[in-house]
Amino acid sequence: MTSAELDEIIEHRWPLVLRAVMAGTDEWLKGFVRSIARHSKRATWRPTPRQEQIMRRLVAEMGTTPTHDVEVIER
Repeated sequence: MTSAELDEIIEHRWPLVLRAVMAGTDEWLKGFVRSIARHSKRATWRPTPRQEQIMRRLVAEMGTTPTHDVEVIER
């Protein structure tokens, strides 16, 4: 995972993942997403390969991948 990808996930996608997971009942997953949010505040932190795999899966499952078909509506 590149630094740019990590920044994109943590800053834009992870808050959505965090909210969705916290609404569920899986305690392990709740702990995981909170842990990633906490660790990501350190500038030198990088996810382990296993953490990266789980993070990518959660982002994909939550449908929080960026879409480039955004239509801007102006008044």
